[in-house]
Amino acid sequence: MKRNTYYLDEELNTDKVDIKYLRRLLSYIKPKRNLFLLALFLLILSSVAGLVPPAIIRYLVNDVLLREETAYRSLVLCMVGLGVLGVITSLLPYFHKLIMGTIGHGVIADIRREIFVHLQALPFEYYDSRPAGKISIRVTEYINELADFLTEHLLNFIVDILKIFTATVFMLCMSPLLTAVVYAAIIPLVICIFLVKKQVRRLFRKHRAKNSNRNAFIVESIMGEKVIKNSNRSQFNRTVYHELQEDSARCWMQIVRRNELNTPISEFFWNAGTLGLYAVALALTFAGDMTMAGTVIAFLLYVNVCAEPLLQLGAVMQQFSQVSANLERVYETIDAPVAIYDRAGAVSLENVAGRVDYDDVSFCYEEGVNVLEHFDLHVKEGEKIALVGPTGAGKTTVINLLTRFYDVKEGSVKVDGIDVRDVTLHSLRKEIGVLMQEPFLFKGTILDNIRYGTPEATDEECIAAAKKIYADRVAARFPEGFSGQIEARGEGLSAGEKQLISFARIVLKNPKIVILDEATSAIDSETELLIQGALDSILAGKTAFIVAHRLSTIRKADRILYIADKGIAEEGSHDELMARKGMYYRLNMRK
Repeated sequence: MKRNTYYLDEELNTDKVDIKYLRRLLSYIKPKRNLFLLALFLLILSSVAGLVPPAIIRYLVNDVLLREETAYRSLVLCMVGLGVLGVITSLLPYFHKLIMGTIGHGVIADIRREIFVHLQALPFEYYDSRPAGKISIRVTEYINELADFLTEHLLNFIVDILKIFTATVFMLCMSPLLTAVVYAAIIPLVICIFLVKKQVRRLFRKHRAKNSNRNAFIVESIMGEKVIKNSNRSQFNRTVYHELQEDSARCWMQIVRRNELNTPISEFFWNAGTLGLYAVALALTFAGDMTMAGTVIAFLLYVNVCAEPLLQLGAVMQQFSQVSANLERVYETIDAPVAIYDRAGAVSLENVAGRVDYDDVSFCYEEGVNVLEHFDLHVKEGEKIALVGPTGAGKTTVINLLTRFYDVKEGSVKVDGIDVRDVTLHSLRKEIGVLMQEPFLFKGTILDNIRYGTPEATDEECIAAAKKIYADRVAARFPEGFSGQIEARGEGLSAGEKQLISFARIVLKNPKIVILDEATSAIDSETELLIQGALDSILAGKTAFIVAHRLSTIRKADRILYIADKGIAEEGSHDELMARKGMYYRLNMRK
């Protein structure tokens, strides 16, 4: 059995930390730089304050406690100083985290807004080639990780470097020899930690890719739940999910096993460094240096001060790599070209009569084989055109080019003699009403869904439009009538009821050009008879394109076009085409 495996295509990234993405991320902080500098100042002040106590303790042990005449006063001053520094190091991190939280979530809000707005402008080609689940992960999960990085790791990275540098300066001032002993343990520790983190970083990228696959499959399964159940694919999907989950879990356990190496490695080198300090200090004490006690205590405190930032550097570098990889995907979406846009100097389409011309149009999807080739069609205002033909022949493509869901590769599509690429998208789509085969309803009231494309419409206008197309039958099922709540995607409504509400949208919008793309295929025969009668009056004076298989829907069209072989294979009225006994005739005879 052939399986759909797009969710197995892993989005692996390079091991390299790409500085350009991080630099671009920092550009979002620029408008908030005053807050950022304040947070940095508070964090530096807190960190420096945390480095002073070991020096005070060294002074207490080596100087104060050996001089009885000044011990009490100096001891009190040192204790007060330690207390003040303790308060500073306790309170300042709270304020700096509060500020960074404000900055971080402000930046994330800006990025979320930018990517959402851009997604709204991207062409259909972008969505055609990517699973919805993977797009969703970029907008949610990846950006959540960016928020953690901005609020927790960005400033800490700067301060950790500063803290290690300052502590080293303090230690060098006290004893260059003991500093060398400490770094004899620190350097191999850092090398080992970075080697482990490099492996973990690679595994994290792999794990994130596997999670992306699993989440894409979950989204697909939720969206296709009814088809899955009806096709008896539940057990099969459970098997696929189990494979994806096990794959992710195995990768995660590899991460855990390597991450746990940090503790024994760290303890080994810290213990070795501590023993080295004791050994050298003891030797110096025996040699007559009686200040070693306070110095060793200070060194041990400084080693502990350096321990956390040194260990954190590996984690921060891992975060840098992960954030860089995430940013690559986020910016790939933000930078995806908007192929369908308002050209410079685009005019507003006004007072539309409804004439449509396709002049020598050629079109293909994703640089493939042409679906339409040198296609010519000229539709008079108010004319009703039916498009029929085999699946994949290009019927829907014809209307997608008119609405600029896609742009022609060659030739032009014109409305009232104006190329649709030379008018604003808003004015073009305002004058074209499209009814798809699969209607989409949003969570909200029936009235909200009817006025979705005409937000300024009153309740009375919405209700009048619904009655024209018999959508008031749907409202009658709800105790609240037109104020009844519809669930997301119209759950609980039949396909026909969803379509009736979509019909009401178009009636309310009252466009000059109407497109019906298999719009009555989900409606029962009785309702279709009612709608057919209503459509005669609703479409009066409007240009209409009707894609349908039902004979009752297309036989009243002024012209019927049989689309095949990249163009119009047959053309005429229903009676003319049936008398010709060609492709259209054979199509109807098979029904």
